[in-house]
Amino acid sequence: MNASIQPVHVLRPEARHLHPARERWSVEATLALFDLPFNDLMFRAQQVHREHFDANAVQRSTLLSIKTGGCPEDCAYCPQSVHYDTGVEADKLMEPSAVRAAAEAAVAAGATRFCMGAAWREPKDRDIEKVAALVREVKSLGLEACCTLGMLSRPQAAALKEAGVDYYNHNLDTSPEAYGRIIGTRVYEERLQTLAYVREAGMNVCCGGIVGMGESRRERAGLVAQLANLDPHPESVPINELVQVEGTPLAGTDKLDPFEFVRTIAVARITMPTAYVRLSAGRQQMGDAIQALCFLAGANSIFYGEKLLTTGNPDVARDEALFEMLGLRAV
Repeated sequence: MNASIQPVHVLRPEARHLHPARERWSVEATLALFDLPFNDLMFRAQQVHREHFDANAVQRSTLLSIKTGGCPEDCAYCPQSVHYDTGVEADKLMEPSAVRAAAEAAVAAGATRFCMGAAWREPKDRDIEKVAALVREVKSLGLEACCTLGMLSRPQAAALKEAGVDYYNHNLDTSPEAYGRIIGTRVYEERLQTLAYVREAGMNVCCGGIVGMGESRRERAGLVAQLANLDPHPESVPINELVQVEGTPLAGTDKLDPFEFVRTIAVARITMPTAYVRLSAGRQQMGDAIQALCFLAGANSIFYGEKLLTTGNPDVARDEALFEMLGLRAV
């Protein structure tokens, strides 16, 4: 990783609409939310959540890795990077029949959105054509389609929209200040530029980050502020807790306090009131009580199914039992 990379503040014209002239949420104001007494923060998050959503309804998405491993990026958390020895082998893009079978299983399990992820820095145009065929298979089953394929060009974003992609996921991962400690092969502006192309093409934006990577509370506030100040803020905000994988640089990082994770969910809810805030990676390591607090804090989306790309996720039966216990229902 190149620790000398500094936050990028000057954007090309196409990306400027993602940074409004007047910030809605400064880092200081966002940090002040994190610093509230826990009960006060939860109460405020609940108020915001109930203004915009059914407080007992949770959207369920399924994530499938359609092309695993071999990524040239050096993201310090990722077992799919070619820079680290994690035992993950590089695979070719899945065939349409296999993706359709996985999507059919997702429908049977109650998912409403099907997300496809490929370990690319940026897809080639021929890759987009192949992914478009996979999207059509998913859409034919009545599912919403989401893709996360790395950086996009403007024509590639338009092609995905034409194929029927409803959401495109491209996470900021962390705050601008912490970014250089985590990734050295891509700068922050490139992430913002892809988001600009996605928004321009007319797809919904799915964009969040990862906490528990050794960042400070202020840096967590910086991530949430960046997301909240996108114009408009993302329709879907996945909040991931680091899943530590042996062989990656972040293996052995001190684990984030569970209540700090709940606080992150609550602050995301308050600052992005109409977003679906999703409990994403790391949920398998959470107990039912912490997940319940996350739902109370305003989380209203989960990844549903036994695997997230290369890491584990609670199985469907466990999620069904938790939903029943908490009186939650699927959207």
